[in-house]
Amino acid sequence: MAKRKPKKTRKIAKPRKITKAAKTRKAKKPASAKPNIAARPAKGTGKRIPARPRKSLTRRAGDALRAVPQVKLRVGASAYDRDLDRNAANYQPLTPISYLERAATVFPDVIAIVHGKARTTYADFYVRSRRLASALRKRGVKKNDTVAVMLANTPPMLEVHYGVPMAGAVLNALNTRLDAPTLAFMLDHGEAKVLIADREFAGTARDVLKLAKTKPLVIDYDDPEFPQSGELLGSLEYEDFLKEGDPDFAWMGPADEWDAIALNYTSGTTGNPKGVVFHHRGAALMGYGNIISANIGKRPVYLWTLPMFHCNGWCFPWSLSVVTGTHVCLRWVRAKAMYEAIAEHGVTHMCGAPIVMSTLLNAADDEKKSFDHRVEFVTAAAPPPEAVLAAMDGAGFNVTHVYGLTETYGPAVVNDWKPVWDSLGPVEKATKKARQGVRYHALEALTVMDPETMEPVAADGETLGEVMFRGNIVMKGYLKNPKATQEAFAGGWFHSGDLGVLHADGYIQLKDRSKDIIISGGENISSIEVEDTLIKHPAVMFAAVVARPDEKWGETPCAFIERKRGFESVTEEELIAYCRDNLARYKIPKHVVFTELPKTSTGKIQKFKLREMAKSV
Repeated sequence: MAKRKPKKTRKIAKPRKITKAAKTRKAKKPASAKPNIAARPAKGTGKRIPARPRKSLTRRAGDALRAVPQVKLRVGASAYDRDLDRNAANYQPLTPISYLERAATVFPDVIAIVHGKARTTYADFYVRSRRLASALRKRGVKKNDTVAVMLANTPPMLEVHYGVPMAGAVLNALNTRLDAPTLAFMLDHGEAKVLIADREFAGTARDVLKLAKTKPLVIDYDDPEFPQSGELLGSLEYEDFLKEGDPDFAWMGPADEWDAIALNYTSGTTGNPKGVVFHHRGAALMGYGNIISANIGKRPVYLWTLPMFHCNGWCFPWSLSVVTGTHVCLRWVRAKAMYEAIAEHGVTHMCGAPIVMSTLLNAADDEKKSFDHRVEFVTAAAPPPEAVLAAMDGAGFNVTHVYGLTETYGPAVVNDWKPVWDSLGPVEKATKKARQGVRYHALEALTVMDPETMEPVAADGETLGEVMFRGNIVMKGYLKNPKATQEAFAGGWFHSGDLGVLHADGYIQLKDRSKDIIISGGENISSIEVEDTLIKHPAVMFAAVVARPDEKWGETPCAFIERKRGFESVTEEELIAYCRDNLARYKIPKHVVFTELPKTSTGKIQKFKLREMAKSV
């Protein structure tokens, strides 16, 4: 029997491959500074290094204006193009490093970092970042060398976001929760020259170093506020390493804003992960973009619930220097610690996956703390269920939904709230908030297209297509993977692999990953729609729906459920009956499995594992 073609949706084909390699621009090579190789360091005390006198804040290599390549124009050019060339006075490459320099110069005494009982001013933050850059250069680290880190959300993780690029190097923040073979692949693929590792992750780091072919300089971080017992693997400790550096180090900004600033790896659910390369221009623009989209004013207090290894913390380590904000570090994301930080420090902003919201909402009464202000909470990943959004609003959190990928520096799409929506009822308001939204100010274009024809889909909120991006906050490409880079940029757009619809008001809404769409009897089923229905049941804490092979229908929905405490008695039959009352018949899960859902370190549910489990259900 032939499969029926859906009336309003269609199966999205894979993007067409490019037959010719895209032309690449060659950046003009700057005159490289001669590396200063340091002698063997003397043993230190391990104490934190105080800042030098404030006069050091204004000294940097940028004081000597960099020559800018001149553009020769043809005869007959417009008057606006004649004798109006770029020069060092009117053009400097964009970089987020300068944000910290300005904050430290203008507001040196403002508290930049809170970590346990420790407090770090912007003056100290800047000096320590310069020491790090200087120490790296003395150890032979040069332009485009990779510096890898395995760190929790601690002060050194903030310092490397400035100190590493100040040395001209590329920061590779490793996901600390990955397995050793995957991390070893990343070290080798990125050719890491240095590895800075927290003692908490010493066990994994030791296995990584055994497996990796590259042999980086290993530096241990021993957290004085939250001591760890892991083995010391390196030749020196982080604070001792900083002592090698010059607090007045004359750091150099990028010669070209297209220069790489960071290397981040995709999840690698199939095959080896891909190395996503960020450039200084994108990081600088995203730094501003976050300020606008996250509704951040001057002097915010930001709680680090989002791992900084995830897309460089969505670039917020750079954003907060723009507004002289305070970073409140959080080594472990626990409900009690989050509530205590919000109440004690007056946290104004935080970010995280929906699992962070669930952790807050499901905290025990004795873990919660009252606070008299509203907290801006920026969330990404799958659309937050309507019930969760409503509960967060009642708990004192204003949720802003964003969407993006590692390839777009984290969030590049925001659900920009319209005042007219304030008058909507709770359900209608939550429905609006569940949409991904419109492009960031730093993104040039965002749309939903048919990947085969590269034509935009109808803005009817129903026709499926692939979400595509274009602009300055799209990655340089995949490191050492030209084929994947060309495929990702086919047709002059970045192909996200996410399926969505375009609404009449220009807002996009995700329906699924292309690999997660369920095609049952010729009908497309959005796993997100089924999950959103299930999560509204009072017994369900987390829900994930994947395709299960079916002889008759090809595929049918299979639901994996984590129940809330106190609802262990709810049955498969009850949930299926609930779906029958709230979904079209062909969308109802045929099977329900109760289990703890496998999740990534950022709280995303690992559906590729669930798809394998569904085969044996």
